[in-house]
Amino acid sequence: MIRKASAKDGSDLAWFKSSYSSGTDGNSCVELATTTGTIHVRDSKNADGPRLAFSPVTWSAFVPYAAEG
Repeated sequence: MIRKASAKDGSDLAWFKSSYSSGTDGNSCVELATTTGTIHVRDSKNADGPRLAFSPVTWSAFVPYAAEG
C-alpha cells in the first residue's frame, strides 16, 4: 500500500462509487479511481482529503476481506 496526500486535486481522475453503497446521507462510502498500475481510494465525504493508492496486486488481495464485512 502506498499512502499519499496528493498535491494534485484529483480532478484528473474519474472517481466512482459502488452500486452497493448505501447510507442515510447517500454519501457514506469510499470512492475509487483507477489508473494504469494504481487503484486510488478516497472518502466520499472528504473528496479533497487524503487518498490511498494501492497496486493492483495489493488491491486484489484486500477486496475479498472487505467483501466479508
